[in-house]
Amino acid sequence: MSNLTTSNPGPPEIDQSVLEYVRNAISENTRRAYRSDLEHFIAWGGTIPCVPEVLATYLSDQAGAYAVSTIKRRLAALTAAHEAKGCPSPTTSKLIKATLRGIQRIHGTPQSQSKPLLVEDLIKIVSGLGESPKDLRDKALLLVGFAGGFRRSELVAIDCNDIEWVRQGMVITIRRSKTDQTGTGRRIGIPYARGEFCPVRSLDLWILTSGMKSEGPTFRSVSKHGRISNKRLSAEAVAKIVKERVRGIGLNPARYSAHSLRAGLATSAAMKGATTISIRKQTGHRSDAMLARYVREGELFSENAAARLF
Repeated sequence: MSNLTTSNPGPPEIDQSVLEYVRNAISENTRRAYRSDLEHFIAWGGTIPCVPEVLATYLSDQAGAYAVSTIKRRLAALTAAHEAKGCPSPTTSKLIKATLRGIQRIHGTPQSQSKPLLVEDLIKIVSGLGESPKDLRDKALLLVGFAGGFRRSELVAIDCNDIEWVRQGMVITIRRSKTDQTGTGRRIGIPYARGEFCPVRSLDLWILTSGMKSEGPTFRSVSKHGRISNKRLSAEAVAKIVKERVRGIGLNPARYSAHSLRAGLATSAAMKGATTISIRKQTGHRSDAMLARYVREGELFSENAAARLF
């Protein structure tokens, strides 16, 4: 008999480059949200892996206290956690699907949407801004965010070298977005507009005033004393700026958010008769259905059946 023995080799090591690709399969924002959701589940008493009966009890406890959209996101986080451990996910079970349908029927409400910042209100805001570094930055941020129909994450991600100045205005390259996690990129044309409401001239003035070079973040933090830092503005800061500026013209800030710029472009364009295709081209919405609520809002009084009755 041979004296040789065979050892049981462990699992093959995964190359670091493969791990890097896996880590980048989802965005950093999604990873943060999933981490928070998983911590919430563990704090409740859950474990990974878990069985459908335990997860159904967790969902029942959350129902009514949290929005259905939040519960769905937590299910997605738990699915990802089970997949990472190589375990079957209880989220696909009939029990969980039935529980979620019941929660939606009982607690489902129309999603609370931020009000669109219409062009008339944007003009009022811009008209009241001065020449301080903060005002110049906010003016450029609001006008560019509106004209480009940008998500807040897209807006703050714009670097100076993402801007191309052309005869008609400027072209901004969005290198990565919520619907383009692979980094294919999207080019958005922003044309010149009249006078002080021109997003192109406003951005040019902000860049000139701030002394930026041809690289680094375009929208940066500004201190109370007007000192411009090299730090990129956060997505949360965009929401604060929108709320601060709508409050300044007498609107309720609780009803507005950073998304109001994107929604405002879509709604205002629909009110002016822009086609759905042209709006989608600017905003990057993947389908007409995703854009429909803004278009419906914008068309409430165009060709209105009651308009000529009295």
